[in-house]
Amino acid sequence: MAFGKPRSRLTMLAGSFYIPKDNPSKPRGEDAHFYSQEAQLIGVADGVGGWARRGIDAGEYARELMRNVAEAVQGRSPADVVPKDVLIDAFLKTEAPGSSTACIISIAGGRLRAANLGDSGFLVIRGGNTVYKSPAQQHGFNYPYQMGSTSGDLPEEAEETVMAVERGDIVIAGTDGLFDNLFPEDIEETVELCLKKESLPEEVAWTLARAAREKSLEKRTTSPFEVAAYDAGVEHFGGKYDDITVVAAYIVPDSLYFR
Repeated sequence: MAFGKPRSRLTMLAGSFYIPKDNPSKPRGEDAHFYSQEAQLIGVADGVGGWARRGIDAGEYARELMRNVAEAVQGRSPADVVPKDVLIDAFLKTEAPGSSTACIISIAGGRLRAANLGDSGFLVIRGGNTVYKSPAQQHGFNYPYQMGSTSGDLPEEAEETVMAVERGDIVIAGTDGLFDNLFPEDIEETVELCLKKESLPEEVAWTLARAAREKSLEKRTTSPFEVAAYDAGVEHFGGKYDDITVVAAYIVPDSLYFR
């Protein structure tokens, strides 16, 4: 998917926040993420919890995958980064048991490029409105595409996106713990409030993560996960308790980033 004309000399300034589930046996949770200012790359991954039934912590897979993403782009310029190629390279080097969803996003030459496998993802907010949201890849309800040691899905199947970005755009990336609990309009409203306070990207990420966590614990509210469950004929009320990773990025003129 590709659309829009590029805006050159733009850079991405990002910050992140992670809230793992309260699980003493897995205090680090099953999410992982990565950000490189040098390579202008964001990565998020969500280890698939079903592996716990086999005594496997899929968070280890997600964390190793993101470490391999970091190694794959070390010393590379944004123009040299192709998200799907990075994802494939990291996948081939990841040896931990388990499986994970993943979303890789890069900014270079005024263009956003992304590769997304599963139900992690991102959206782009422009002028207070969502102009793009990555589609989730799922085999069925709550059964996302996933790469891993014995998974039938491969990173080559990741949905690719290429789009122009503009000064002032906000990119919000996250695992399904964010998008299962907050609708796009919820995210828009929260981001708008943060911008009025001149919040830094990491403060935006923190605010969104906290909002998603609060929603995940509610049983008398409508969530995206509840809507999806209803559409699939599954009974579920309220939010979905999960690990929550959020990365917020501001698209700004390159001259505003002092190296």
